[in-house]
Amino acid sequence: MFKHILLATDGSVSAEHAAQKAFQIARIHGGQVTAAFVVDPYPYVGMGSINPIGLDGYRAAAHEAAGRAFSHLGDLAESAGIRLDARLVEESHVVQGILAAADDVAADLIVVGSHGRSGLKRLLAGSVATQVAGLSTRPVLVVR
Repeated sequence: MFKHILLATDGSVSAEHAAQKAFQIARIHGGQVTAAFVVDPYPYVGMGSINPIGLDGYRAAAHEAAGRAFSHLGDLAESAGIRLDARLVEESHVVQGILAAADDVAADLIVVGSHGRSGLKRLLAGSVATQVAGLSTRPVLVVR
C-alpha cells in the first residue's frame, strides 16, 4: 500500500520519531523512504548584497545541518533494513517544499513529526505538520 514514503526532517527529535515510524511502515509494506530537508535559499532578502559572507555562511550551515540529519537517518534506515534516499529541497516555504518533494517522488504517504506545541506557542510558531496535513492531497501521518 505505501511503497514510497516521504519523510520530512529537520534533524530534530520529533523528526527522528517520525523516521522510526516511517521505517516501520516501509518495512511492513516493502517500501522505500525519501527524506526531505527543506532549506530557505534566500533567508535574508536584500542582505546578500550587503553581506554576501553572511548568506554563504547561512547556506553552508544549512547544508551541514541537512548532512548531519541525513547521516543519522541513514544509520537508522540501515539498521532497520530500509532503503533511504535523501533530498535537499531549496524552498522559502517549508510546507511547499515538503509538498513539492512528495510530488517529485510520487510519494504514497508523507510522514512528518510534530513538536507538540499547543496554545500560544502554536499560534505564534504555527505548525508545519498541521499545514502539510491540511494542504496535502496525499495521506499524511503526523507523529508526536
